[in-house]
Amino acid sequence: MRKALGRGIDSLITKVHDNDISGNIVQKIPLGNIRPNRYQPRRNFEEAALKELAESIRERGLLQPISVWKDSGEDQYELIAGERRLRAAALAGLAEIDAIVKRDLDDEQKLALSLIENIQREDLNAVDTALAYRELMQNFGVSQSDIAKRVGKSRAAVSNTLRLLELDEDIRQGIQGGLIDAGHARALISIPDSAKRREAFQRIVAEKLSVREVEAFAQSFHARPKTQRVPRDGSRKTPETMELEGALEKCLGTKVEICPGPGPQNGKITIHYYSLDDLDRVTQILKR
Repeated sequence: MRKALGRGIDSLITKVHDNDISGNIVQKIPLGNIRPNRYQPRRNFEEAALKELAESIRERGLLQPISVWKDSGEDQYELIAGERRLRAAALAGLAEIDAIVKRDLDDEQKLALSLIENIQREDLNAVDTALAYRELMQNFGVSQSDIAKRVGKSRAAVSNTLRLLELDEDIRQGIQGGLIDAGHARALISIPDSAKRREAFQRIVAEKLSVREVEAFAQSFHARPKTQRVPRDGSRKTPETMELEGALEKCLGTKVEICPGPGPQNGKITIHYYSLDDLDRVTQILKR
């Protein structure tokens, strides 16, 4: 990991903008002279979409040049932004591609410019965007507020996007692969139990649940009041009883209530479920 610089994004790429004024040029570059972007935020490239873009390039040409970086004295270029266009151009059979050539950038400026241009210009999924945000923060010490200002989003939106990195790996891959969208993901992150998040994720994929349905499912996990429950006989639950409730909820992945009976050694346990699949899951746990 690089040492955090503690600078804002604008200060990192001011030199880049100065270069635009002083003579960055658009030129044709052989595809074989362009190496991949080391800081590419996009992890997945859908084959069908690339073929579609390649066909468009064959018919209409490249509408927007890619951006590359060139060291003085080198004949090789490194991609900054436009990897989808570069890959589609190769599929279309192009030998050369139009590129904006940026010069004299240090590693920090290349990283900042690459991430920002890709976040702003590419249709990134929510997880890839979150990974790009995190890389900016870890490499430069850039604040969430500064990222929000640069990409035109609220600080809360940036923070909520970063929270998606807390999701389980299979769910993150589902977002990256387009199985669920950002709205589903935000609802899933509010489910405190990992097993229940996976169950909800599987149901979204299998049953095509709407975001509203997932949000309603997630809200059921927050129905327990923060204050101590009072049984019907007026007595309060002991700390030991509440601790046991929490342990059972963690084990079963659902809401559990222990209700003391009229005598000191009797009572009942209520286990909640929210769908037939949920009931089956809890039943299987109890049978083990």
